[in-house]
Amino acid sequence: MRLPRALPLHQYLWVLFGSLVFLVGALSCGINYLMTKAALEAATADTTRRISQQMLDEVDELLAPAQIAVKLVSHSSLAEARTLQARMARLGLVRDALENAPALQSLYIGYADGAFFYVRSLRQDSDRAIFKAPATAAYAVRSVERSGTAPTGQTSFFDADLAHLSTVDDTDFARRFDPRARAWYQAAMASEALVRTDPYLFFSDREAGSTFASRTPERRAVVGGDFRLDFLGQMLARKKATASTMLALLDSRGKVLGIDSRLPESSTAPDVAQADLHAAAGAYGIPILTALASAMSSSGGAPRRETLSVDGVTWYTTTDPIPAPKGKPLFLLSAVPEDELLADARYQAWIGIAVTVGIVLLCMPLLWLVSRRIARPLDVLSEGLEGIHHFDFHHPLSVQTQIREVNALSSATEQMRQTIRRFLIIVQAIAAEGRLEQLLPVLLKKTLNEAEGKAGIFYLADGDDLAVVAAQDCYGNDMAPGLSRLSLGQALPLIRTAASEGSPQSGCLTKDELQSAALGALSLGEVNHAVAMPLVNRQHELQGLILVLRETPMEAAQLAFVSTLASLYAGAIEVRELTNAQRELFNAFIRLLADAIDAKSPHTGGHCSRVPELARMLAQAACDAREGPFQSFSMSEAQWEALHVAAWLHDCGKVTTPEYIIDKATKLETLYDRLHEVRMRFEVLKREAEIRCLRGIAAGEDAADAISRRDTTLQELDDDFAFVAECNQGGESMDAGRKERLRRIAARTWTRTLDDRIGLSPDERARKAGIPAAALPAQEPLLADKPEHLVPRSVHDTIAAGNPWGFKRNTPAYLYHRGELHNLMVGRGTLCEEERFKIEDHIVQTQIMLSRLPFPKHLRQVPEIAGSHHEKMDGTGYPRQLRQEDMSPLARMLAVADIFEALTAADRPYKKAKTLSESVHIMSVAAAQHHIDPELFQLFLASGVYMQYAQRFMHADQIDEVDIARYGVRSTTRGSAET
Repeated sequence: MRLPRALPLHQYLWVLFGSLVFLVGALSCGINYLMTKAALEAATADTTRRISQQMLDEVDELLAPAQIAVKLVSHSSLAEARTLQARMARLGLVRDALENAPALQSLYIGYADGAFFYVRSLRQDSDRAIFKAPATAAYAVRSVERSGTAPTGQTSFFDADLAHLSTVDDTDFARRFDPRARAWYQAAMASEALVRTDPYLFFSDREAGSTFASRTPERRAVVGGDFRLDFLGQMLARKKATASTMLALLDSRGKVLGIDSRLPESSTAPDVAQADLHAAAGAYGIPILTALASAMSSSGGAPRRETLSVDGVTWYTTTDPIPAPKGKPLFLLSAVPEDELLADARYQAWIGIAVTVGIVLLCMPLLWLVSRRIARPLDVLSEGLEGIHHFDFHHPLSVQTQIREVNALSSATEQMRQTIRRFLIIVQAIAAEGRLEQLLPVLLKKTLNEAEGKAGIFYLADGDDLAVVAAQDCYGNDMAPGLSRLSLGQALPLIRTAASEGSPQSGCLTKDELQSAALGALSLGEVNHAVAMPLVNRQHELQGLILVLRETPMEAAQLAFVSTLASLYAGAIEVRELTNAQRELFNAFIRLLADAIDAKSPHTGGHCSRVPELARMLAQAACDAREGPFQSFSMSEAQWEALHVAAWLHDCGKVTTPEYIIDKATKLETLYDRLHEVRMRFEVLKREAEIRCLRGIAAGEDAADAISRRDTTLQELDDDFAFVAECNQGGESMDAGRKERLRRIAARTWTRTLDDRIGLSPDERARKAGIPAAALPAQEPLLADKPEHLVPRSVHDTIAAGNPWGFKRNTPAYLYHRGELHNLMVGRGTLCEEERFKIEDHIVQTQIMLSRLPFPKHLRQVPEIAGSHHEKMDGTGYPRQLRQEDMSPLARMLAVADIFEALTAADRPYKKAKTLSESVHIMSVAAAQHHIDPELFQLFLASGVYMQYAQRFMHADQIDEVDIARYGVRSTTRGSAET
């Protein structure tokens, strides 16, 4: 059942008081937040009203000089000037008017006769770029005259002091522009007062703006002044209360006249070059602007204060009308995000919460300290037990407190920690030592430490006897030499009782009793307190016994602990004995398989046992090297075992190789030497020659001639058979002449009169099934390669290109080719291509067989070591064409051992045993050609391994002098190894 989570009393009190203080503070913060929120909302509304008034005041302040300037010029003599020269004379007046009215960008006069005089202030480089004016130009003066049949125009440029800079023809402008057709001209002519046009695109620069216009008293001209509307947006941007505040100025139609410079990334500003100069609010892609414009339209332009939620954002909004000079009213729209508007209020709320938390923290420490002082000892014990949970036994669990129960718990916990720690140390010692013979003294020493013994002896059961495997005193001195095996029947009663009952026994032993049991060397005095701990396995069989001698009796708790140790020891010994038994069984199987392979052929007996010895000797030499490439080479116990197993199993694939191929001493040998068949054919031919001779004499031929022909034929047959027999031995290389003679001999025929398809095995009958039978008597060639000599290769005997082992083999088309002529023509040796492939296939089968065995992790290198001893360092070996860098050092060592053993073996039927010097020379050639590892060959000679092996395994007549200096090698062994 799951228990509810429990808290200590001091935590309950602390949580209750803290919650109360925090609740009061939170209420105070909430009330303050609501009040601040209301104040900020009111302040926002007031700010919007002030902005509206400021906007009105600033617009009046900005546009009033512009209106005055237009009225002033309309009453000046410039309005009555009829020539360009007269108008130019009043240019200073226009300049002064522009300088005093910064809102105006230009002043101009449109005359009733269609003439036009336009002065533009060039305040920025962008203004000069519009007119292509000089860099120092401050004013551009554009004029249109209509005195002739066609209007003319020009544009002149002046600097700030009205010094003339240049004049360009502008007739094209004169033809396109007529001031009388402009809205400002017509509106002014129709009104007695100053007029302001609706916003439009200026003809001169296509910028958006509006015009103040006033006609002269005599109605002969209209004076106009242009001012751009972009200053409204700049004014709005300066009025923003927060970073995200939205301010916009709309006309009565809902068109945007100005908006603060902020445009969100998702918005799209309308194109000011469109025919409808000012876009509706919705065209800007700003959701809150669209919503406010819609609300303004629905309310008829009345002032509004409301909260809107748009796209998940809450806004505080206002709509205020602004009276516009000389026109319809404008509307100022304001929207402030709630997050920014209430940022200060929320900040104050958080400050209040922080203050509240601070008060809680200041009030609680005293109560906390008092409660912690009471609970601290229990916390220490809890932390220590948590460490034990994580197997950390290094920190003591002893605490001092005034509470008796806590002290008792602390003492018990500390004893438990020490017991578990000692037990784990013993477990780690058992796990660290894998060999039984080295483990038992360690266990005895640990037992003496835990039992506080002065001396002890470790027995292992051997039938009805107890064999001494370790004995020592508490100082670690070995006392085993003075002890002998002990029969259970003659053992001390204490030991017999412990062995029979299977449980630890304690008692007193006198000095005489120890002497009688041949244990006098362990005696501590006249009276010895002893404990006998039997080691019993899971089958309740006695595995051993530990006898511990003490000066005082053992306490019950200590006896229980050592009893547990005895059970642990019994399990460890059982596991190691089982492991050793399995390893011995495994090695026995390995030797059994190797012996079977050697026994399979009487000519290779001992190869599988000699190669492991030579490989071990070479590996040991590499480990002992103090200079050269192997000076840092070393092998672990696992690697030694892997080399041992791989060396014994390196030819295990030969169990799949037919014996007649392994033992093939002649070219025609299969299960028997087919030369006997060939000899019988020659005998038949000789008998046929005798018969022909006798028949010829009987038919009346000259006896001497017939006998002469017969003797010649017999001699030829004898010579031919002797040649065939010589070829069959494989001792000579087959040149073209010898092969041609074999073909001539093979062309002879002999007469077969018996059916060659009866009495055959099913396989041979199957091979002959597709061949038509010859009519008897049949003429047969003396030597033949017949179709039935070809044994097809099955899919099972084919190595696929993408095989998982990486074999790279050129597989012959047939499994066997037993053709007589084919085999006799083998160039060197006795094996044809198919048979040599089959011989070499043993290494393929070795790798396949070993790769399928579930080797433990430390032996997983065995297939690679055993299966690579026919590889060459240059990549031309088989079966995987590995190079030196692809092979482990142990695999390269095994390759050297296999070759040297094969060269020096005296039991091969197909070659004469090599002497030691001949073998070393052949090995040197192989090293020079990079067929074997040159560095290993150097080590092989320098360490004297070749001579050590020769003295152990080679015949005396094979051992001759070897000059290793000839191969550039200096001996690294003491004395000379060159004998």
